[in-house]
Amino acid sequence: MGTFSGWESLLLGALLILLIFWMRPGIKASLEQSKNATADWPGVLVPLVFVVMFVIFLVAMV
Repeated sequence: MGTFSGWESLLLGALLILLIFWMRPGIKASLEQSKNATADWPGVLVPLVFVVMFVIFLVAMV
């Protein structure tokens, strides 16, 4: 697969900019909502610990 030509790169950049402007209100609202949310670290850490333990178990079984 070759590189993009000049007009393809320009079109891709324009589409990317349009996509950013189209999604900007949702991104802004999401960032504002995340600032006001309470931290839920146990909801992240508990599954992460289980995954790490499972991987260690799988490695130990080999």
